[in-house]
Amino acid sequence: MKRKEKHAPKKVIQRLLLAAAVLAALGIITVAGINFYVVGQSREYILTEEDCKAFGADCILVLGCGLIDAETPSDMLADRVSQGTALYLAGAAPKLLMSGDHGREEYDEVNVMKAYAVRGGAARDDVFMDHAGFSTYESMVRAKEVFGAKRVLIVTQQYHLFRAVYIARQLGLDAYGCPSDLRSYRSPVMREIREVAARNKDFFYCIFKPQPTYLGEKISLAGSGAVTDDENTGRFLGV
Repeated sequence: MKRKEKHAPKKVIQRLLLAAAVLAALGIITVAGINFYVVGQSREYILTEEDCKAFGADCILVLGCGLIDAETPSDMLADRVSQGTALYLAGAAPKLLMSGDHGREEYDEVNVMKAYAVRGGAARDDVFMDHAGFSTYESMVRAKEVFGAKRVLIVTQQYHLFRAVYIARQLGLDAYGCPSDLRSYRSPVMREIREVAARNKDFFYCIFKPQPTYLGEKISLAGSGAVTDDENTGRFLGV
């Protein structure tokens, strides 16, 4: 009897370790499964550059991606804006919607994006800014609910495009994507790992559909992009 009691704690530990291993395996399978599901559901909606030019969208939605300094976009952001502007100039859509983070006065992705697009040949009045595109999910909600977009062409790097298109279509947008991989970028492995986690997060966001940080008044893409200039930012964000 004493011998059995002596080995009991060891058996308990073994069972706990086995249970932990099973749970870990199930977690990995779930994360991988959601990742592949999001990619698989989006793949057919990612177009070639030539197909994008003939798309005929309400707007080209360019997603923010960080700045080098107050006036300089990161390489990835510069490529997104360049690709979006080229598609606009080719007639893919009459308007550009720059959606990024301008939640602090000292950090302003969207004005940098607009300035870059205008230097690239876009008409200033055709470039709208979404100052509260704090995440991919929020950018898609606001494109639909604030700007009234129905048919959108999303521009970002391909690794990100699967998730962006998935979110947009889950929210009811007729959304397609155009990759903006115009060069090689640093840290691709870490970026892919983070993206797997983000796909899982946004998979559940698309189920529960939380409200974005801001909604604010509706803005018509049929008008001038000047309505989203800085002097109107407070009204635009609904604050």
